Amino acid sequence: MSTAAKALGPRPRHLPLAPVAKPSRRALPLAGETRASDRVRPIYAVWEITLACDLLCRHCGSRAGKARPDELTTSEALDLVDQMAELGVKEVTIIGGEAYLRDDWVEIIARITSHGMACTMTTGGRQLDEAKVLAAKAAGLRAVSVSVDGLEGSHDDQRGLKGSHGSALRAIQTLVKCGVRVTANTQINKRNLDEIETIYEMLRDAGIKAWQFQLTTAMGRAGDEDNLLLQPWQVLEVIPRMARLKERGDREGVMFWPGNNIGYFGPHEAALRSRMPGNHRGSCGAGRSTLGIEANGDIKGCPSLPTSDYVGGNVRETRLVDIWERADALRFTREFKKTELSGFCADCYYADECRGGCNWTSHVLLGYRGDNPYCHHRALELLRTNERETIVRAEAAPGDPFDYGRFVIRREPWPEAERVIAESISATGEGRF
Repeated sequence: MSTAAKALGPRPRHLPLAPVAKPSRRALPLAGETRASDRVRPIYAVWEITLACDLLCRHCGSRAGKARPDELTTSEALDLVDQMAELGVKEVTIIGGEAYLRDDWVEIIARITSHGMACTMTTGGRQLDEAKVLAAKAAGLRAVSVSVDGLEGSHDDQRGLKGSHGSALRAIQTLVKCGVRVTANTQINKRNLDEIETIYEMLRDAGIKAWQFQLTTAMGRAGDEDNLLLQPWQVLEVIPRMARLKERGDREGVMFWPGNNIGYFGPHEAALRSRMPGNHRGSCGAGRSTLGIEANGDIKGCPSLPTSDYVGGNVRETRLVDIWERADALRFTREFKKTELSGFCADCYYADECRGGCNWTSHVLLGYRGDNPYCHHRALELLRTNERETIVRAEAAPGDPFDYGRFVIRREPWPEAERVIAESISATGEGRF
């Protein structure tokens, strides 16, 4: 067993692995008026069409496994598709849980594409056989992203099922065979950090067209496992390694797509985000360009944000456009004030542009947004003063879907040997802790 596997340890048993979700939130207040800033329209929606899942992943933020008790009916789901089209959505990614566990998933795809919206899907791929792929393709499914979080041992350990790695690779092979564009997504954490280059090579050889990667974030089951989460100072190693892989991807025909919690204005930002406007990450698009939907019709500005803090309304009682325009929980990025930032982010040179980075990452870590320690620029600036930040658990999560506990940030001097390595990495872009 590798050192990383030993460090991760057994799955904790003090919280239920697949809790039953609470009913949808109802009768949430809406603002009386629509402001000019509320007339922006989402171009991208991520829709959890069911919370049912055939895996029990250790890093699952939604604690997926069991369907929500009040998931939308087929007619309600199709009506929601119509409302998304009216709102101006251009692309819908269906997720779960596992989307294909919903009996009408192909019908939902067909309705999405009938409006001219692109439909894509993210999947663990355990039961994604040729019949399912061909049915989805016929309905108009444009592309599928398969989740692969390591080589066989680390992937199976994180996904909670022996054989899930093989299933994911077979799903990629099936998609390639059926002529569906296939990409992959990977969470980077302590369990797989040593494997990142080999994971890329495996996925490249399997035939993926693009690779999205992000840091594992302290939501749901991932927040239960302190030894799975990277420490903030480890971005000093992660970002240069991903930048080197990005150069390989450019040569080898694999598009790299960093997730929203990767990077932030360090020396490799332009290389990692060469396909984005300005060659850098913009501020959080939740409630401006993105829309998140839970399987029971609850609406958020981003699919990853915690339910308890960011659901603005439910489509069973309020039209989607009204929730989008008048729910405070979806408005928080539209009229940004620098005073909303705290900690290092409050005085950062990039504050007006970055706005604290990924709000999901900071909120589920600390209980509030606007202070994100997983920032390459921040880690480099602290290194110059011989400081680094670590996270320490302060409160456990309650055990509900899309929940979080609370960690605190502590600053400490760099241990001498590790500081030498960190300075070498920052100077050359190469090296390992």
